Amino acid sequence: MLSLTAESCELFEIPFYQFAQMKKFCPAEIPSIKANYKHHWDNWKAIIQAVAKQLDAPFAKPHIESWTNGWQVRAHFFAYFKYEFNQHSAAIFSVLLNRRRLSVSLDWHCYRADRSQINLQQYNQWLDEFDFQMFSDWDIWRADESEYDDFRQVNQLQEKDLLLRSDNDFWCIGHNIEKNALQNIDTVNFIVSTIQRLQPLYERCHR
Repeated sequence: MLSLTAESCELFEIPFYQFAQMKKFCPAEIPSIKANYKHHWDNWKAIIQAVAKQLDAPFAKPHIESWTNGWQVRAHFFAYFKYEFNQHSAAIFSVLLNRRRLSVSLDWHCYRADRSQINLQQYNQWLDEFDFQMFSDWDIWRADESEYDDFRQVNQLQEKDLLLRSDNDFWCIGHNIEKNALQNIDTVNFIVSTIQRLQPLYERCHR
């Protein structure tokens, strides 16, 4: 079965990510780091592809970021989903694995913002008439919070707390599974169901 474990997160607990630093300080460890990354990333890729099989139309093929960009290994694994007809939108269903947790969320992909078919104000439409009761046990965090932070749940907030502080501000909403709880879930089903429940909010961004 395709699954993630605490060990999947512990992959990222290394002193250096850049190959130049590894060559200087721990050259003998480079082959094992690369092999370890490749092993875990192959599993990650297979998980995302299994999710994609369950998310048929209107979803496009997922984007799966590589485990290396050539000069360093990643500090996390990242993939995202979009609808076929929203492929030029910076609104995404983000799936991220780091040293702390697995995170699945509705997110604004800042790196694509300058060529997005919608702007940030349109993305923020998901906050309009937000159903606090339906999403009460969901995690929610601001754009400027770290992916490693402790996140609050919707039930800890009031409507006024969601007010945006600037034209560049936005919220992400999703579910997070801490690394020591990963063995308790069916990874593929968790990602699929989280994305499906976020679809109405994603669609509101593009209305």
